[in-house]
Amino acid sequence: MSQLLIKGWYLLTHRAFLILLLIINFLGTVYGYYWYGSQLAITEPKFYIFVPDSPTASLFFCFAIVGWLLGKNFKLMEVLALVTLIKYGLWAVVMNLLTFAEVGYLGPDGWMLVFSHFMMAVQAMLYLPKYRFDFWHIVVAAIWTLHNDFIDYVFGQMPIYRILAQYSSQIGYFTFWLSIACISIAFITYRRRDYLQH
Repeated sequence: MSQLLIKGWYLLTHRAFLILLLIINFLGTVYGYYWYGSQLAITEPKFYIFVPDSPTASLFFCFAIVGWLLGKNFKLMEVLALVTLIKYGLWAVVMNLLTFAEVGYLGPDGWMLVFSHFMMAVQAMLYLPKYRFDFWHIVVAAIWTLHNDFIDYVFGQMPIYRILAQYSSQIGYFTFWLSIACISIAFITYRRRDYLQH
């Protein structure tokens, strides 16, 4: 089992695999910003940065990967990637499954979103041993994440799911606690860094 884990980690950290992962995340980021185009078209410019949540999360991860390829740790990008990839990855999975439960159908695009966003969360967890962020980076990531929730659910900038609009209060409550859980994962990762790196 330990040999399998060693081989798996060797693959995950191999330069060629990291380059491939960077390309996949970059393309996903570009597509994500394109997907948000219609919502951004009706968004006030001051809220632009807070609307495309998932592509911004994968953009953070792109910067983290670039750091690893350069032999560096862009620590703030790492913790922002960890928190937001898990948060928005799982959030989108839940929203699409709720849509399926509500209407009894989810098209190919919906299932693609379920798979791709679930993998966002998975990749964030797979690289726990590579993160080197410090406590203050977690504080910044927490402020960013919770402020984003505030913008989404107080100023109405959350991703548009018209079928689920009637549940916006419950979704906002769920999103807040999902943020807290993801920030907690970052804090646990920081506290157990010595263990994870062995």
